[in-house]
Amino acid sequence: MNWIDICHIDDIPLRGARVVKTPLGCIGLFRTGEAEVFAAADSCPHKGGPLSEGIVHGQSVTCPLHNWVFDLNTGEAQGADEGRIETYPVQVEGGRVLIAEAVLGKRRAA
Repeated sequence: MNWIDICHIDDIPLRGARVVKTPLGCIGLFRTGEAEVFAAADSCPHKGGPLSEGIVHGQSVTCPLHNWVFDLNTGEAQGADEGRIETYPVQVEGGRVLIAEAVLGKRRAA
């Protein structure tokens, strides 16, 4: 798998997020620990809330609009909520956040 360098891990606040614009739409990079980052769709399937503006806790993010909680490992909504967000391959190497090149090259069907 080929990887694209996106940013330094310190560019993402601890227990916070940063948005990357891609051909897929906006992807949130969620920093859950000192050296742990997840990549997922930035839009909540419920009402389109910007997940990057939500609360990052554990390995989850809570939508700022209606408090839906998503597992950043699987994208599945937790609790009684039904829904799912896309997750994408990401890794941290030498303090740099890398995302799979295939993710940035994909385009949605119109």
